[in-house]
Amino acid sequence: MIGAIEAGGTKFVCAVADDSMNIVDRCTIPTTKPEETLPKCVEFFSAYAIERLGIGAFGPLDVIDNSNTYGTILNTPKKGWKNIDLISPFKDAFQIPVKVDTDVNAAGLGEYYDGHGKGKSSVLYITIGTGVGAGYILDGKPLKGFSHPEMGHILIRQRKEDTFEGNCPFHNTCLEGLVSGPAIKKRCGVEGKDLGKDHEVWGLVTDYIAQALTNYILILVPEVIIIGGGVSQQEHLFPIIRKKVKTYLNGYFDHPIFQTDLEDYIVYPKHGQNAGLLGSLFLAKEAKN
Repeated sequence: MIGAIEAGGTKFVCAVADDSMNIVDRCTIPTTKPEETLPKCVEFFSAYAIERLGIGAFGPLDVIDNSNTYGTILNTPKKGWKNIDLISPFKDAFQIPVKVDTDVNAAGLGEYYDGHGKGKSSVLYITIGTGVGAGYILDGKPLKGFSHPEMGHILIRQRKEDTFEGNCPFHNTCLEGLVSGPAIKKRCGVEGKDLGKDHEVWGLVTDYIAQALTNYILILVPEVIIIGGGVSQQEHLFPIIRKKVKTYLNGYFDHPIFQTDLEDYIVYPKHGQNAGLLGSLFLAKEAKN
């Protein structure tokens, strides 16, 4: 048996699966204080003889294997979770190997192995919700350097008519500061799900997302781009984003991908909101002492 946690800012989703990746039980635990949430996760897994655990977590996160603080949440805006060690509670309780990565890297792995990325060498997974983040999977490995990428914080060319001051405490009008769920709510006064399809904000949001995707394509040349998260559930945005990406690329690539309308290139996750949990199970399979 293996265990997985999709550790989000609002909830921790825990699951137990057999060696064939069939989930046999799962539960959802609210993300409150670490001293409340983590023991509840330990309690859930204590009913099963899990041999490995994978955790896909919100960040920033130390994902460098040989680091002394591997698996620790770093400078997060989530109150009470900065410098929290996600690994020790489970190693102490079960004496098992635990592998930790970002939630977007985990979701990317899920889609790489059993989703829209299956059979491809490179997958870019982006989540646009409470925050914006992305994971790039190349030949089954998430891209890492001194840390994990922070693609949600790239700088965006703001439209001249757009005077919104942004919502990122670090960069104001970076991608996250312009298109995240909280940014949309701050700009419009209501959540995106409560706005009509024709609301003018979607013109701005799709433009900024398309700018970001164009930059990612030029730098990373992924074979498929998968967009998850709450904002991505606005299905009417996808055709607009695809069209704007083609406009921004302006025929630069001759590759057959860009001779299409990009319906098979810029897509919603095959596993929907479960991509991160599935990817965390794959992390568990890779966990080593």
